[in-house]
Amino acid sequence: MTYQTIEVRKLAPTIGAEIHGVDLAKPLSNQQFQEIYDALTENLVIFFRDQKLTVDQHKLFGTLFGKLHIHPNASKPIEGHPEILVIAADEKSKRAAGEEWHSDVSCDEEPPMGSILYMHELPEVGGDTCFANMYQAYDTLSEPIKTMITGMTAIHDSSKAHAHTAKPGQGSDMKFPRHEHPVVRTHPVSGRKALFVNRGFTTRITQLKPKESDAVLEMLYRHVETPEFHCRFRWQVGSIAFWDNRSAQHRALFDYWPNKRYAHRVTVCGDKPFFRG
Repeated sequence: MTYQTIEVRKLAPTIGAEIHGVDLAKPLSNQQFQEIYDALTENLVIFFRDQKLTVDQHKLFGTLFGKLHIHPNASKPIEGHPEILVIAADEKSKRAAGEEWHSDVSCDEEPPMGSILYMHELPEVGGDTCFANMYQAYDTLSEPIKTMITGMTAIHDSSKAHAHTAKPGQGSDMKFPRHEHPVVRTHPVSGRKALFVNRGFTTRITQLKPKESDAVLEMLYRHVETPEFHCRFRWQVGSIAFWDNRSAQHRALFDYWPNKRYAHRVTVCGDKPFFRG
């Protein structure tokens, strides 16, 4: 794909690209917006360096791509900005958000289209984020496995990912969304098929017996871990990552304890996953 208003530098052969030549604090032209969107569709996750955004500018960039999502299971530490999700860990943290491979809030009835993470503070070394291509994960399955899982659905349950954060009396459906989605979904823009189960949220395949489901899901989770599907992003203060939750999974590395890592995320609403053969 040819770009005229931005420079796109591939980070890995199958996923990830750095975008240069754009200041996200300034209004984007229609062509800049379209080329950024095209780069996201093509690369599944895109990265920007040396950005300086206020909270409002961060939110404004997100709204160019759709309505902003409010996380169903997060505190609202920035007054007046419920759309901002703080992603942070420090010397008091026993774990960090997103350590398992996952697609953000896949437990929602309409899981997010994309997530935009802006890094404010991080250690000198560590705290990278890895991303995995779910088109490639699906495409490289054997034909018998593709045939078996096509048309199946799976339960995505927030309590699997967030039960450790719950307080007594907070186990309601509103606090812990739970929905059923296709194991293989069709991307609404590219039309490509992507694997859509993840270790962070998926609990079982509904058409299988529990032991069968556990075995198939573990096989698929291990398949997602294949290094050839991945890229790894080393953060700097002022870096932004924008990933497509419909076609990519990611995991955060908590290898920097007791140092601090602090970022803000806005999340763009999506639509209900579907499969079209």
